[in-house]
Amino acid sequence: MTDAPPTDEGWFALHDFRTVDWDAWRDAPEHERNRAVGEGVEYLRTHEAVEDAEDGTSAVFSILGHKADLLVIHFRPTLDALSRAERQFERTALAAYTEQATSYVSVTEVSGYVSQDYFEEGEDADVDEGLRRYIEGKLEPDVPDDQYVAFYPMSKRRGEKYNWYDLSFEERAEMMSVHGDTGREYAGKIKQVIASSVGFDDFEWGVTLFSEDPTEIKNIVYDMRFDDVSSKYGEFGQFYIGRRFPPADLGAYLDGESVPTSEHETAHEHGAHGEAHGHAHGDSPHGGSDHGGAHGGGGGHAHGDSPHGESDEDDASGDIRGELEDLNIYAGQPHGEDVYATVLYSEADSDELFEEVEGLRGNFDHYGTHVKTAVYEAKERGRSAVVSIWDTQSAAETAAGFLSELPGIVSRAGEESGFGTMGMFYTVKSEHREDFVEKFDTVGDVLADTDGHQETDLMVNIEDEDDMFIASQWNAQEDAMEFFRSDAFRDTVQWGRDILADRPRHVFLA
Repeated sequence: MTDAPPTDEGWFALHDFRTVDWDAWRDAPEHERNRAVGEGVEYLRTHEAVEDAEDGTSAVFSILGHKADLLVIHFRPTLDALSRAERQFERTALAAYTEQATSYVSVTEVSGYVSQDYFEEGEDADVDEGLRRYIEGKLEPDVPDDQYVAFYPMSKRRGEKYNWYDLSFEERAEMMSVHGDTGREYAGKIKQVIASSVGFDDFEWGVTLFSEDPTEIKNIVYDMRFDDVSSKYGEFGQFYIGRRFPPADLGAYLDGESVPTSEHETAHEHGAHGEAHGHAHGDSPHGGSDHGGAHGGGGGHAHGDSPHGESDEDDASGDIRGELEDLNIYAGQPHGEDVYATVLYSEADSDELFEEVEGLRGNFDHYGTHVKTAVYEAKERGRSAVVSIWDTQSAAETAAGFLSELPGIVSRAGEESGFGTMGMFYTVKSEHREDFVEKFDTVGDVLADTDGHQETDLMVNIEDEDDMFIASQWNAQEDAMEFFRSDAFRDTVQWGRDILADRPRHVFLA
């Protein structure tokens, strides 16, 4: 008999799919339609505000295709609260024009694949706070602001040839780890919620994916199909795809208008992008591995690429450094003096972001491999960079998993279009700080007129304003190299030798 991994459960989930009786809706008198819209909006508004329970979250989505028209997702601490939310909809006038096409009941779950230490020590033990907060985020999820949603149920195969439950824990954990590596390539692009439906519904898990870009949903599911955990052991139900809209737009939806309405889209575009972090964990379709690496728990994995967004075998990176060396420009070691860094960008308020980072950093400091974690604020644009540096690649990758849970994360360094370069850790002598900023403005004017240049940010450590970080984006590598060969850049390098406190490092992302 094989060992069953321990599990911990959180909030209960209901995916309530509704079809609209469009014939009845068209034939209904206007006053009845108005009443149905009004009561429907009030139901959705109060449940999205969680006025029906002590805690939880809800959201409504329009669904494409024949299988459903609307999806209302509820997460609540108890199964009774879900039952009440479902029945309260039936009391609205809108319910008379809909039918429940299908539904799915589950409960959020983490398992021993996430961290065996968490289960071995018990909930009341002195478990690392960073790990505990990560797990709590999985058990009590928010519905992010991302526009698009996909839902599908899945099970692990129990066939004569391939039976997931006949495998040892070690075999399963290894496959989940590989599966998780695939999922982490979508950090900043996909947010997922995994909920167990064993004993609750027809399949074993319900998977909900959120993204700003619907093609990323297709991409992650496609890529994961090639992992053994899916190709040999995965069985899937029907897939649903939809788009979130605010409760106030229900009338516009029923009138056949685009939702969200333009007013809501404008607000959304200028608001937080939600926590789109693409996790892979648990005994789940987008499984992961032990995220305890930075917390002393072994083989954790990053949400995203290897340090600085490039692999150790990146020949292009070596070529770039060689070209710069020929130009007498210091390019640093491939990972910055043999350390490893992960960089994520956030649009959250920098003070709020720093408060969260400070909590994680306190945990990181317990480990000898941690070098530095800091928040850098952009001089012009409304975003910040979270930089975490470690002595080992595995520790940096594990830290990335925790950091990607931070508020407002929108991207990883190197994932944007084109060729990315970063000049990191320009530590300026205090008396020359303003000179450095002024020089950056001058260089920025030159960059703005340079062919192939997209954008460049000067970012400053919010704890040490002498510590600068520069992020630059180009259409192609050759465009960046052309600038590095220029007299303007050469003059800047020469000038910097007098005002910098130490030698700068240039880290490149192809």
